[in-house]
Amino acid sequence: MIENRKLYPTGPAVQRALIVGVDLQDPARPLSPELAEFIALAKAAGASVVGEVVQRLPHVDPATLVGSGKAREIAERAKELRADVIFVFNDLRPRQRTNLEKVIPLPIVDRTMLILDIFAQHARSREGQLQVELAQLRYRQSNLIGAGADLSRLGGGVGTRGPGETKLEVDRRKIQQRVSLLKGSLDDVRRQRETRRGGRGRDPFVALVGYTNVGKSSLLNRLAGSSAGDAAFVADQPFATLDPTLRRAYVAPNLNVRLADTVGFITALPKELVNAFRATLEELDAADLLLYISDASNPDWPRQRASVETIMRELKLDQKPSLEVFNKIDRLDAAARAALPAGALEVSAAQGEGIEALRAAIAERLRA
Repeated sequence: MIENRKLYPTGPAVQRALIVGVDLQDPARPLSPELAEFIALAKAAGASVVGEVVQRLPHVDPATLVGSGKAREIAERAKELRADVIFVFNDLRPRQRTNLEKVIPLPIVDRTMLILDIFAQHARSREGQLQVELAQLRYRQSNLIGAGADLSRLGGGVGTRGPGETKLEVDRRKIQQRVSLLKGSLDDVRRQRETRRGGRGRDPFVALVGYTNVGKSSLLNRLAGSSAGDAAFVADQPFATLDPTLRRAYVAPNLNVRLADTVGFITALPKELVNAFRATLEELDAADLLLYISDASNPDWPRQRASVETIMRELKLDQKPSLEVFNKIDRLDAAARAALPAGALEVSAAQGEGIEALRAAIAERLRA
């Protein structure tokens, strides 16, 4: 007799990740806060972090990043912890990746690859998906070029002539064809954005910018009075928002604004992402006013704020009119609030504190 048995759906197994980083002991850029941020990224990608290995060096090893002895130690540690993927905090050159893979028989994911993976998971709109794919292809393209440097020197000599293109050349050509197609599609997106901006009427345009996970989407919902049905997506994790979200908000009698929530920044944002998301970031260029949002409850906010300023300078947007806003003040005690910069606006998107003062400041700055 065959027993009745239920079938239960099963999802993909959670990857067990070992975190690896090289600490260059730079006083201007301590590893600890950025490594903690990297671990949060790994968890946001859906991995379970089972351990960390940090190598302290004056400079990265050009062959293996961490040194050959440390690479063997990492392989043993990964085996002990039953890890099935290695997340490397530092960006890897093709040669370093190849040499590490010879010692560590596991998939190796560097910081740029991890961020791109999270972007791929969170992209919902067609535009966001195009931008993420373009960034991934550009990253792969740059790594193919690096990996192919030695092979390219074998192209013309006895014993090296072969039947047509090598696989590397085919891959490079296919990637370039796809990149060209995606760039054309994103050019269309850019033109559509320009058309929409031209139809915005008299409402001033205000954009929220800041580090990832500082509460920009929550603040947008609070200012716009969004209900559950039309609220911007909010999650306590990095890069929850990729696709620009636009809402109309009241700020003063006879003055409404169009608010834009934009993709969050991160320290050393991969250049592939900056280039791919340029169409989205053009929203910032069109803004009449920028709101720089910081997480007041994060003790690392000065570093995060400096990273945002660096990216805005690179985008040539640092001279635009702006207001500095500290969110999540409901999590601070009186002493911590007193330590915030003088003149900055203090708000709580969750509790509503300071929102009316923010509306008044926006109206005053726009009218000025």
